[in-house]
Amino acid sequence: MSDKPTKALAAKALLPTGLRDLLPPDAEHEAQVVGRLLKEFHRHGYERVKPPLVEFEEGLLSGSAATLANQTFRIMDPVSQRMMGVRSDMTPQVARIATTRLRKAPRPLRLSYAGQVLRVKGTGLRQERQFGQVGVELIGPDRAEADAEIILLAASALGSVGAKGISIDLTVPTLVPAVAQALSLTEEDYARLRAALDHRDAKAVADAMGPHAPLFLAILEASGPAPAAVQRLAAIDLPAVARKARAELTDVVRLIEKAAPGLSVTIDPVEMRGFEYQTGVSFTIFARGVRGELGRGGRYRTGGADPVGEPATGFTLYTDTVLRALPGPRPARRVLLPPGTDYAEAQALRAQGWYTVAAMDATDDPVGEARRLGCSHLLTPDGPVPV
Repeated sequence: MSDKPTKALAAKALLPTGLRDLLPPDAEHEAQVVGRLLKEFHRHGYERVKPPLVEFEEGLLSGSAATLANQTFRIMDPVSQRMMGVRSDMTPQVARIATTRLRKAPRPLRLSYAGQVLRVKGTGLRQERQFGQVGVELIGPDRAEADAEIILLAASALGSVGAKGISIDLTVPTLVPAVAQALSLTEEDYARLRAALDHRDAKAVADAMGPHAPLFLAILEASGPAPAAVQRLAAIDLPAVARKARAELTDVVRLIEKAAPGLSVTIDPVEMRGFEYQTGVSFTIFARGVRGELGRGGRYRTGGADPVGEPATGFTLYTDTVLRALPGPRPARRVLLPPGTDYAEAQALRAQGWYTVAAMDATDDPVGEARRLGCSHLLTPDGPVPV
């Protein structure tokens, strides 16, 4: 017997690295979780927008989004003959909408979104190249209250879908560059410092910074749970240009502790990787026992260095990681409807919360048929009965 049909089917099922099919019941579970997150955002005043999957390259990668160029797939538009990009992150798209189509909308502007993104390659923590994003952007205000609102909303939304052990890791990616600028470090010295801090290598920091080492080592050591980390950071004699960043972080921590004293908050004042276009307090979201980050966010400008941009802050949750932090999908109450079941009766069952599956043919073993089709119940004259 030839194995050609089997090989042909296997070839059709093969997907590119980093891409996968999401099957029942996981696909439905993801959709429900995303819907509940968006509902929580809406309850806090965030209205949904839906940007396109593909845009012209110059718009998609303008401003701060230029840092995404290496992660963006390009295609040629056969209509306009212009290059287009497949989005690798949705935040720049929402920023574009805010500064163009919604530029006259009242501020503060609160927007939410959900959709799939595609990246050229995965990372060590996230091998997937296509995954879901769901998040919010708060555009207009440039103050600690806005940063705190965003962080508290992220924690609230994750709690609403059942995530436990949430922790927020705060950073200020402008702090170290401000100190380096005040000390007039050369580009070479700053690159060495940056590499040492990225690896949390105190010896390398000391070797690279010479007489400035005690200052940067003190910043490195001002990490850990808030508010103790805030107190350690406050004790450091920072250059004047860096004190504003410290004050912003202190204010945000104070507001979070007042609103949600039970929320786990840590501080890492030297973290910058992944926050290249952030301009103020930023954060990463983790869950106890879950590999990888659930999401990240922070302050930025909608136009990057463009003066027409606005101050904004927001966060993005990654649905694949979020799902790992949640209980699995609950078994659905699926009832098998025998052939000829009255449509109104089926409608009444669905209105009661049942998921109905209509049998196509009569069978001598309706219970076995119900089990074969993944139903938990069978409709009888006395109503649904377990199988």
